[in-house]
Amino acid sequence: EKNGVPPTTTPFDQTMFPRILSRVSSKLRVVPAAGTRRAYCPSAAAAAGHGEGKKWRATTILSIRKDGEVAVVGDGQVSFGDMMLKPNAKKVRVIDNGRVITGFAGATADCLTLLERLETRLEQRPGQLMRACVEMAKGWRTDKYLRHLSAMLVVVDKDVSLTLTGNGDVIEPQDGIIGIGSGGAYATAAARALMDTDLSAKEVALKAMTIAADMCVYTNHNFVVEGFDKDGKGPEAEN
Repeated sequence: EKNGVPPTTTPFDQTMFPRILSRVSSKLRVVPAAGTRRAYCPSAAAAAGHGEGKKWRATTILSIRKDGEVAVVGDGQVSFGDMMLKPNAKKVRVIDNGRVITGFAGATADCLTLLERLETRLEQRPGQLMRACVEMAKGWRTDKYLRHLSAMLVVVDKDVSLTLTGNGDVIEPQDGIIGIGSGGAYATAAARALMDTDLSAKEVALKAMTIAADMCVYTNHNFVVEGFDKDGKGPEAEN
């Protein structure tokens, strides 16, 4: 009180408290004490690209193009985390009336959804695999629904081999070898070592996949093989 006049009081604005707390907490940094163990956080590991965040790890697809022949091989293992659910899944499919062979790695529902979209593009662009894949990748990248699908595709015909990703990539390999999935790097390395031999494309693919299956715990030896011979004759279309 001053000169007989009671001091004025300003009522506390409760809406200010969360903002004040947010400003203070944003400037604080928690430092763990010496010897403290950090707990494993799956969401953080996934965001960093480690551990369970790798959606397409539990499979291997390999495509080989050699001396005019083409072979696409996929294993049959389906895994859920560290548990094997199925040993004989078919991850290599024939589409476009037997003119195109595809292999997929990733979530099964996502892969089949993308295959349906690719078949639609091929119907619109018959005989133009590259153009159909570019349009497919464009839609995959920009579509609000499709861009959340977790998968990678290998798409081949008698003339070209391509890799499609959700980032909008359409990649044609220089050496005719494509490997995707958890064992893709092993299979690719083995195939490159065998390309200078007298083995056919199918034999190279099978040997390389066998090596990958021996090394990768998410890949088994139940292989599905499709391909084109030197005359361009491919597999029969699937019903």
